[in-house]
Amino acid sequence: MADPKGFLKVTERELPKRRPVPVRIMDWKEVYEQGDPAQLRRQAGRCMDCGIPFCHQGCPLGNLIPEWNDLMWRGEGRAASERLHATNNFPEFTGRLCPAPCESSCVLAINQPAVTIKQVEVSIIDQAFGNGWVQPQPPGRLTGKTVAVVGSGPAGLAAAQQLTRAGHTVAVYERDDRIGGLLRYGIPDFKMEKKHLDARLAQMTAEGTRFRAGVEIGVDLSWDELRRRYDAVVVATGALVPRDLPIPGRDLPGVHFAMEYLTQANRRVAGEDVFDQITAEGKHVVVLGGGDTGADCIGTAHRQGALSVTNLAIGKQPSSTRPAEQPWPMHPTLFEMQSAHEEGGQRQYLASTVEFLANDAGEVRAIRVAETEYLDGRRVPKAGTEREIPADLVLLALGFTGPETDAANEQLGLQATDRGNFERGADYATAEPGVFIAGDAGRGQSLIVWAIAEGRAAAASVDRYLEGETQLPSPIPATARAFAI
Repeated sequence: MADPKGFLKVTERELPKRRPVPVRIMDWKEVYEQGDPAQLRRQAGRCMDCGIPFCHQGCPLGNLIPEWNDLMWRGEGRAASERLHATNNFPEFTGRLCPAPCESSCVLAINQPAVTIKQVEVSIIDQAFGNGWVQPQPPGRLTGKTVAVVGSGPAGLAAAQQLTRAGHTVAVYERDDRIGGLLRYGIPDFKMEKKHLDARLAQMTAEGTRFRAGVEIGVDLSWDELRRRYDAVVVATGALVPRDLPIPGRDLPGVHFAMEYLTQANRRVAGEDVFDQITAEGKHVVVLGGGDTGADCIGTAHRQGALSVTNLAIGKQPSSTRPAEQPWPMHPTLFEMQSAHEEGGQRQYLASTVEFLANDAGEVRAIRVAETEYLDGRRVPKAGTEREIPADLVLLALGFTGPETDAANEQLGLQATDRGNFERGADYATAEPGVFIAGDAGRGQSLIVWAIAEGRAAAASVDRYLEGETQLPSPIPATARAFAI
């Protein structure tokens, strides 16, 4: 364990300071200042010898949190990195983007602020990359088996890295022009600069994973042809179908899905020329949806120079303390003040959007909203409470309904569940032999830590499948199959 009396001596929860708002909204760099090693050591030392580390239960990856807290407190950063990587392929992603259910399960959180697990995690991996401790781990032998991974988000990348290290020849297909999925084009740089993604991709390339960007499976290459070329296929396409809001005025120019807006912004930050970019500059912006994607839109709008930013949520404002119906060690729904919320704008709850209103040019000029009331368990606009909010740009950040399933169903016979996700078994396998589903494509919209956990678990199932086959299907010659990779 770490300092046996650490949680008694240090009762405050300390995090690195965020850069001043007027400074950070002038650029796209991450919002946190450089951490203080002494502060980090104090926080790692608060980790208790709690007997049963419930943080393991809270983390879908089962991260060995007490072990690497102890190692960081002792100043053994390299050993801490090794323990961290034992369960998590990409701690530089989770340490920045995960909502940290492990901290909700921290035993210390019963009556004190939780250990800053997430900050310790990201500090470990940043130190490891900075000191050159993160090195490629190529396999000692090749199995001769081939695997295609479709989708290069966290689930696909985790599956690919695990399978490559097991000795299989792995190719990752991504329909965008660059690898990374939502890590590349959905997450703003002020939350995670892309240098962290690029560093990990460089490691994976050196290990032998092959990347095929700009190839859309189902269009450029059919699903059934892909299956014939490879011994196994992992579908990790995410759950990218956005939830719409079919109300009057939805088709007005100026009303967009959040991901369309964020993708263009990320491309622009990366130095690309974006034709007819959706921008918040000089506009009154309304963001519908109170989750992480909505916060990403808020921070992006501030940096683009919006005149005003209003964030609307249809439900009640969450409590700032743990609700009684979500006791420890559950991950509670709490009112959060993310970095984007500190930067300005208004947040309004119990706001039901009724209509998008047009100006004389036929573009959106405002939205009509009403108070939300609950009738028979349903949230509906309350009559007589309508009002208008100016809006030159409306961004729909209402979540996602599931993966795109049509092409895979038509070409490969993959079925969808009643919830719209790909159907799969407990071992992530589908009814189509050799085809597996990982991440949000099978789970539905979820956390990045679940995506990595499922990518790792699906890879283990694929490995067992490949090792257990007595006669692999060989619809094309081995030389051609190798060339296809």
